Parts: sequence; C-alpha cells; structure tokens
Amino acid sequence: MRRSVALRLSAALATGALAAAGTVALSTSQASAAATGATGYATQNGGTTGGAGGQTVRATTGTAIHQALCSRASSSTPLTIQVEGTINHGNTSKVSGSSCNTAAGVIELKQISNVTIVGVGNGAVFDQLGIHIRESRNIIIQNVTVRNVKKSGSPTSNGGDAIGMESDVRNVWVDHVTLEASGGESEGFDGLFDMKDNTQYVTLSYSILRNSGRGGLIGSSESDTSNGYVTFHHNLYENIDSRAPLLRGGIAHIYNNHYKNLNESGINSRAGARAKVDNNYFEDSKDVLGTFYTDAAGYWQVSGNIFDNVTWSGRSGDTNPAGPDPQSNTTVSIPYSYSLDGASCVPNVVSQTAGANKGLKVSDGSCTPQNPGPTPTPTDPTPTPTDPTPPSGTNLSLGSGAGADGSSKASGTSYGNVRDGNMSTYWSPSGSTGSISVKWGSATGVSKINIREASGSAGAIGSWRVLNGDTGAVLTSGSGAGVISFPKTSLKKVTFEITGSNGTPRVAEFETYAQ
Repeated sequence: MRRSVALRLSAALATGALAAAGTVALSTSQASAAATGATGYATQNGGTTGGAGGQTVRATTGTAIHQALCSRASSSTPLTIQVEGTINHGNTSKVSGSSCNTAAGVIELKQISNVTIVGVGNGAVFDQLGIHIRESRNIIIQNVTVRNVKKSGSPTSNGGDAIGMESDVRNVWVDHVTLEASGGESEGFDGLFDMKDNTQYVTLSYSILRNSGRGGLIGSSESDTSNGYVTFHHNLYENIDSRAPLLRGGIAHIYNNHYKNLNESGINSRAGARAKVDNNYFEDSKDVLGTFYTDAAGYWQVSGNIFDNVTWSGRSGDTNPAGPDPQSNTTVSIPYSYSLDGASCVPNVVSQTAGANKGLKVSDGSCTPQNPGPTPTPTDPTPTPTDPTPPSGTNLSLGSGAGADGSSKASGTSYGNVRDGNMSTYWSPSGSTGSISVKWGSATGVSKINIREASGSAGAIGSWRVLNGDTGAVLTSGSGAGVISFPKTSLKKVTFEITGSNGTPRVAEFETYAQ
C-alpha cells in the first residue's frame, strides 16, 4: 500500500469508530427481511432465498453458527441464523456433522445450500474472521460487519478475504454489510469480496467496502474466467487502492455505486470481461475504469456516470484507462428489471442505505431511501412430479457427440457413468447434494429426461431442479427420480441438480430425449 494511503487510514478508521459507537439497534422484525428482496443477478438461475421457510436460530458465537449448520436434517434443509455480538477466533471452533463441513477460525459455508446469516439486535461483527463460501448455493449474508481479516501475520483467516467464494458457488446475495480492513497486502490483508473458480449469480448490494488495498475480484487469474453474472449496486467503495472490482472474464452489472478515494485504479475489466457501468458517482479518485496491469483487454458499456475530480493516467503498456472521456466498447444485455437512481443523488442515497445497521433501507429509483419491501413470489416453477413410465425414442445421452460433467463427485464415481448405458456404474456427489449434466457440441432439442438411480439407492434423490446449462434457467423442479418432462428446449447442456436427498444419491443413468 502506498504511504499516502496508510496515512489516511488512521483518520478513516477513527471516523468509522465514531460511527460504530452511534449504531442504532436493529430490531428482529427488521432482520426478518433477510430472506426477501434479492436483486440483480442473484434473482436469476432460480433465484436466491437463503433459509426462507426453514427454522430460525440465534447465535452469539462462531461455534454456535457452526452448530446450527451441523444440526440440520441435511445440508440443504433451509435455515436462518440470526447473529448478535462479536464473532472471533476465540469463539469459533470446528463442529462436525453429516449436514456440515466446518473449520475453526473461519465461518465455513461449505458443500451446503439454503442458508441465511443475518445480524440482529445490537449488530453482528466478525472480527479478524472471514466468511468462506465453497461448493454451495442459495446463500444470503445480510446486516453484518466483517473487519480486519488477515492472510499473513496473526491471526489469519479465510486467506485474508472478508467474504470469499470459490469452487462451484451459485446464487449468493450479500446485502447491507460492512467490509473493512486497516491496510493493504503489506499489512497482511487481501480482498474484501472475492469470487473465483466457477462462482456465478451473485449480488452485492447496499454495502460498504473501505480502508483496504483491494476491494475484490472476479477470477483469481487470467485463466480463471468461469465466474460471472455479478451485480454491484448502491455500494460505497471508500479509500481503496484497487480492484473495485477486478473482473477477469464474465459479465458484471455495476450501477448506482459511490466511489470515493480510489487511490490507484477502480473497475478493472480484463481478460475478456464485460461490465455494464451505469449511473455511478466517482469522486476524488484515479483511473476509475479501464484495463490495468495486463495486456488482456476487457470491455465496458457506460452511461450516466459522474466523474467528480477524477484523474486519468496516459495510456501506456499495461495501463489502459477508459478516460478522460469514457466511451462504450461493448454492449451488455441485462436479463432482470432494475430502477436507476440519478447519478447526482447517489452519494446521498448510498450514505443513508449502505452498510450494516442501516435498517435495511433500499432505493426504488426515486433518490429517496425506502424501508425493505414485502416477501417476493418464489421464482422457481411449480414442482413437477416424475413419471414412472419409461420414455420411448432415442436416448440422446448415448450419442457419440454427447459428454457429461458436474459438481464434485464422490470417490470411485465418474460423470461419464451416467451415459454409458450400464446400470451397475454411477455418479454420486461428494455430499448429499450436487449436479450432473449431459452436454453436446451443438444445440440439441430436449423435452424429457429419465433419471435412473443405482441399485440399492432407490428413493435417495429428494428435491431437484432441471436447468438449461447454457443459461442457468430453471426448466422445471420437483422431487424423486424418474421421467421428467418440460417444454422442448434447444440447448448444448442440460443439468439435473439435486437440492435435497434422503441418504447418498447415486445416478446410474441420465437419459435425454427429444420427445
């Protein structure tokens, strides 16, 4: 971190301390909004509802959070954990159980689904302790503060990330949180909000990211481009050196954010990433948009942004700022509805809504903060029962042009076993939930699949969803193995996702049919 940034940190942290001292308690009724109102890309791919509809428990230690995860009937049983107090290394131990995979010194949301963590009462602070989401889906984190997580020095947690996501993560909504550090990499800190290794359909909204060398990234390297479909809106990035965020591949929608004191660079789109950057307010900052520190170009579509006292470097080598007059060099289509506040009122709106303990207030595009809205209608289709009658016609999964892939697999099993015509071989997920896909090199019309369980495993598959693997759209959902029908869809990949099970699911054959 540059010396000038370090000097500013002490004043910024003093201001933050005064703000924290004046925090207003959040009532339990306000916290109940945790499972409602996801926005942006988190509304796609079936939506993000977290622990809605499940049990609600209270936790005042990290160990209690882990105990709540491990006490569920399964790793996908919906659960809301209301957190109050300070969570730290001293009160966060590993807990074991069939529905969890936890670790000491970090809040570990690993190989699970359908969980909400929400701060209540006088607030929740994760002090020097990160939140790690891995091989999980449908997660909500709301109204918490995560601060001073280190990757070096003592104590360390979560690789130095305040919130980090990696390895086949889907549908995460992080809302009204405060993520902060007190220095950069040389002081032992890393990113505040990182996504890598196939993390998709994420929204960060109404949050504060401040006093850090690195705001966050999408993709850990130029070759890690499997991430994307991320929305950033109504967030405050303040006193950040760079990565606000760093995008490697994928698509990001960045709107109505307030950027203040970005010291080296801001939105860094590279390695083919495409960012739609709308109605943001950039203030007292440098090189707020462009491709930096690489010759692997990224792209952006810009409109309605305000650049207030922003300085721009000249283009040279690996420094390719979009300014001083940023112009669009791509187009990005956004699949969800949203309301834009005018850029001129963004600093005021964000100051009243962003961060933990702000009453979960939001904006409806009128430049006036609003209380959180009502519970939305679920986005998944009505569950479809399976049909015991075997389908007729050609099993497209057995064609020479077909292949298979999926989420993590149990030892001794293979993705290809689901399309070998052999009922004695099978794929099984490494946990109680997971997904398996059949794919083709060109678009193929599919309207029916047949999921056949291995011998001795009948009835293990519980709830499921069938997804268009090209777009992530939910084609249908239901429970139990068998024949599943849906409107005929032309696609290159169809995915069967197990979201609940009664034991260890084993898929012997994943048959696909045109009719």
